[in-house]
Amino acid sequence: MIYNEALKISNDNLLPIAKTLYELEGFTFSLITPHEGGRNILYVCRKTDEHDKILRISFLNDRSREHYLGEVEFIRYLAVNGGSVANVYTSANGNLLEEVTCGNQEFFICLFEKARGIMLVENGYRYREGVPLNEYFYNCGKVLGKLHHLAKEYTPVHRRYNIFDKFNAEYIDKLIPESLTLLKQKLLGHINVLKETNQSREAFGMIHFDYNDGNYNIDFETGQITVYDFDNSCFGWYMFDLAGLWAHGVGWTQFEPDAEKRKKFMDDYFNVVIEGYRSETELDDSMLKQLPLFIRTYLMENIVDAFDVMRREGELECDGELSYKIKCMEDDIPYMGLFHEIYSCNEPFELEPRVV
Repeated sequence: MIYNEALKISNDNLLPIAKTLYELEGFTFSLITPHEGGRNILYVCRKTDEHDKILRISFLNDRSREHYLGEVEFIRYLAVNGGSVANVYTSANGNLLEEVTCGNQEFFICLFEKARGIMLVENGYRYREGVPLNEYFYNCGKVLGKLHHLAKEYTPVHRRYNIFDKFNAEYIDKLIPESLTLLKQKLLGHINVLKETNQSREAFGMIHFDYNDGNYNIDFETGQITVYDFDNSCFGWYMFDLAGLWAHGVGWTQFEPDAEKRKKFMDDYFNVVIEGYRSETELDDSMLKQLPLFIRTYLMENIVDAFDVMRREGELECDGELSYKIKCMEDDIPYMGLFHEIYSCNEPFELEPRVV
């Protein structure tokens, strides 16, 4: 089922059901425009004198009821134990997740708090007036550190999938076109390296898997960050979330022409992130030294996700951004090429589109 089909069913049939399940009579519902490859239908639910809520209706059949339960149970656990996350509401039936069948299609419905504040992009990528940007970098690490600290003590009732359930030889071989033989070899080689990487309880557990400024709000009065969208959460390395945070920090320096200055900024930025992170949980130096490995893992995830979206939408086209990522993976270029001659500050992370 494609998004527009699911949206029509949602508007016609599921919203009335959701209103009853979550006692939303009197609320207005505003559709949130989905991002490319979006897998959920989202509404802002608004009512005078009540805090906004987010209604999510999931329709793709690539995740099971157990996986959805694993997500919302983890969110509730984090919220109850002091994690700065947008909590999930219980339905009138006493459930964190409701399953509704319409026609031959299953839909999974849940309701979340709307995170207080706004996204950084909504504030023009300006931080709090009169407050140094380092406070934001520190808080990014601190909030993530708290989530990981709690995750280390978490025992799931319904277990989410493992990173290797998606990143494995069978899936990669099926997903990546035969014309990209070298890319396929590099991805499979990287997966083999990951299989030998530390998977102890201190290093490996439930992670957000998409921790970035598009998935948290900032209260610009206090600087507090509230995290949401655990839709991709899974069992993986805590360092993966940190590598994602490193990757999303490059936006602050991507137009700097001098590679040495870009490197100094990233070193300083990430040192502050790690300081915040370690204020909440331990991080072994041996894992931190593997940051390049996990930035490469982050790059692999980006590539695989792009091909996954193309497969769902029936299109196969490598744009400039994906072509750049493939080149970095094929040529073993570290740090997403940020300090390499491949990089252009005029067209960051772009190459000529390649034919597949």
